Parts: sequence; structure tokens; C-alpha cells
Amino acid sequence: MQPRNMSMSGVVDLAAVKAAQEAKAKAEQARAEAARQGGGAAGAAVSPSSLVIDVDEAGFEREVLQRSTEVPVVIDFWAEWCEPCKQLGPLLERLAQEYNGRFLLAKIDVDANQMLMQQFGIQGIPAVFAVVAGQALPLFQGAAPEAQIRQTLDQLIQVGEERFGLTGLTVDPAAGGQEPAAVQEAPPGPYDALLEAAVQALDAGDLAGAVRAYKNVLSDDPANTEGKLGLAQAELLQRVQDLDPQQVRKEAADKPGDVPAQIAAADLDLVGGHVEDAFGRLIDTVRRTAGDDRDKARVRLLELFEVVGGDDPRVIASRTALARVLF
Repeated sequence: MQPRNMSMSGVVDLAAVKAAQEAKAKAEQARAEAARQGGGAAGAAVSPSSLVIDVDEAGFEREVLQRSTEVPVVIDFWAEWCEPCKQLGPLLERLAQEYNGRFLLAKIDVDANQMLMQQFGIQGIPAVFAVVAGQALPLFQGAAPEAQIRQTLDQLIQVGEERFGLTGLTVDPAAGGQEPAAVQEAPPGPYDALLEAAVQALDAGDLAGAVRAYKNVLSDDPANTEGKLGLAQAELLQRVQDLDPQQVRKEAADKPGDVPAQIAAADLDLVGGHVEDAFGRLIDTVRRTAGDDRDKARVRLLELFEVVGGDDPRVIASRTALARVLF
């Protein structure tokens, strides 16, 4: 999925004089209230670990809307099954630490927070939004180069400071009153080096290298869960990397009986975060076909189940639907 809407031009709408005055007043009021109470969340020093927070529907108003009167809040909508999310999420977390309180990163699992996903009108993930002075704006959707993300964040922070008086958070490594406990690392497992090599290959865009590394793990340990999941994801990304999405979708629409066209479109659906669409397309293909064509669609559907994970409720429901079609 290509990044979309990397421009911050839409922020101009957030910079109305009334909104700016209200945001400044809220921030000043919050800081004054915290001072009267002897220190509180607003204006108080925070620890580096609190710059990245997990947010759900119950805590959204407190953790996002209220905090956005102090600091721009960047929202990362993600899910465990989303491979691009696994690349973008750690990058945003690293940048949150690097920017040292100039923005707060809120991570929202869309599977557990469907209402928030609907309220933001999200069609695919990863999707990144910002909330400034209680007002939301889209930043980009899909993976994006680090340089572009930095530029977007810089513009967001500038708008927050100049238009809304958002000065950010004061970060104190010692905040919390105690030194972080030393973490005792577990000894490396027999396949840790190979799995790490696969992850590094994915990070570098070397999908063929990642596939080889995961296959090396599975050749010795066929039941390795991380290896099976990683291989399924790497092979999916490898299949779609050279596809023309517009052409694939046109062929799938024009030729509903063309099994390879439906399989390619299902791959694109899944990479784009449209899990139910991908599964439904292949289940319909299995229903309409027979022989080798039916088997090809069925096998690809099982492969996509591996990408998402067998415990995912959408996989469980689709397995039941597939069984009804087959039997």
C-alpha cells in the first residue's frame, strides 16, 4: 500500500483563531490546575516510556483528546495480522523517543477497537492520524519512508506550537521515582539467529532472502510457529510486490471465473488490510469452481489463513464457511 496524504496542508483548517485560543486556554488551565494540586499529568515531567501508549475506546477521551491540549497526539491504527504495521509501528515508536516529548504516540489495535476505526473512517491499515487541540486530521495511510514521516511530524509540531501553543511534554529519564529494573535476557534459542536474519531481510526489502531464512528454520523445525507465520507473510509480500493493483482488480472484476485473477486480487486485499474481502473472494471462487481450479483457490485461502493466524476470529469464521462450500 502506498503512502497517502503526506501533506500537512489540511492542518490549515485546524488553525482557526477561535480553535487556537480555546486550545491555549485549555492547556493553560490544565497546567494551572496541576500546579494548584502540586503537580499532575498536565505539565508534569513524564518518563520516556510514557511517550508511547496503548489506547482503547474507554480511554480515548482521556488519553488522546485531553492530552492533545498539551501535545500533538499521533495515532497509529494497527493490527497484529498486518505485516506493514509491523514495519511502521517500531519506526513510529523510535521517532516518539527521538522527538523527546514533542509528540505523543497512541497505538490503537483496530481488532479490539472497531468503533474507533469506524469513527475515523479507516478503510485499511496501517493508518496514521493526528489529534491537535481536540481536532483530528489524517496524516498518511500505509507504509511510508522515514524521511517523509519526519517531515510530516515536523510540520505537525510546528503547527501545534505556532497555532495552538502546544509546547509538548517535559521528559525526565528518572520520572517515576525509581531506576528501571535490569532486564535479564533469555538465552537465545537454536533458531534465533536465522529468525533475526529473516527480519533483517524484510527490513531491507530483501523478500527472497527473508523467504530463504524462514525456510531454513522450517527445514529443521517444521512446527516453528514464528517461522511458519513469517514465511507466509514474506511469500505474500513477494507475490504482490510487482503487481499493478489497478490492473489486477480490473481483471478480477471483468473475469469472475478467472481463478489466477481472483487469487491475485485476494492477495492484494489482504496486504491492504481487507481481510474479510480476501477470504470471501476465495471462498466464492471455491464455490464456483471444480477440479484443479478449486484446489488452487482453496490452497491459497489456507495460505492466507496462515498469514492472519489461526486464532483470529475471521479465520475461524472463514474456515467454517469454507467447510460448508466444500462439503
